[in-house]
Amino acid sequence: MPARDNPTARQARLGAELRKLREAAGKTAREAAGLLSTDQAKISHMEAGRIGVSEERIRRLATYYSCDDAALIDALCAITHEHRGQFWWDEYRGVLAPGSLDVAELEHHATSLRTMQSVTMPGILQTEGYARAIYSGHVPALPPAEVDVRVEHRMRRRAVLERDAPPPLEAVIHEAALRMRFGGREVAKAQLAYLLDVSEWPNTTVRVLPFTCEDFIEATQPVLYAGGPVAQLDTVRIDNALGGHFLGINVELKKFRTLLDKAANASLDADESRQLIHHIAREL
Repeated sequence: MPARDNPTARQARLGAELRKLREAAGKTAREAAGLLSTDQAKISHMEAGRIGVSEERIRRLATYYSCDDAALIDALCAITHEHRGQFWWDEYRGVLAPGSLDVAELEHHATSLRTMQSVTMPGILQTEGYARAIYSGHVPALPPAEVDVRVEHRMRRRAVLERDAPPPLEAVIHEAALRMRFGGREVAKAQLAYLLDVSEWPNTTVRVLPFTCEDFIEATQPVLYAGGPVAQLDTVRIDNALGGHFLGINVELKKFRTLLDKAANASLDADESRQLIHHIAREL
């Protein structure tokens, strides 16, 4: 099987978790290769997500590494049964940058979602008009067809919140983001109206971090925290002007859980947040 040139974030995470298990057991890649009757290079490729691994091999390695965390091993094995072309975002492979597909995949498999935004609305909660305004402001300018496909992909991401058993979502949005008039007044009003609608959904909580807040300082970067089937597989996505990256090391996860907890505690409660959103919408 040829090595993958561009493993998905989820494939890379599976490999990284296997490496963590091996290192925790004090085993070398050569020793793991000996168990599987393969070579050390293939273990390295496996742990980088560049080649696939079967459920049977994961369970053999887990036994060899003396890992008795059955829930973690089951979660890792579940990933091995996923394949390219199985999910809707695979339609955009070769069309959009891999990072966009990785975000959709992360949201789809999440057991819970937490997000914090300071300037723009969370991507999963954007209206079509709002998303089009965001992409139309790209520098350098995107061709119209590129804008169309990015907007379409973003709209399809919302399906995760509309399925029969959606993951709970907590969105902390700074008041600054609510007052931005991206796309003009009508687009902004429609976006706020949709946000109010979504805030009433049973699995969605929208909290506003107001300008008057004096207790929370760090609100400079968009954060998406996706809960995994087990805590070890939680993942953080950080966006910036140059793209975005994924974090999965325990110390990083703890840092962003604390950050999000502080942001939520400093925010208005759900009812107060709806009142402020409604007030801002009326001002437009």
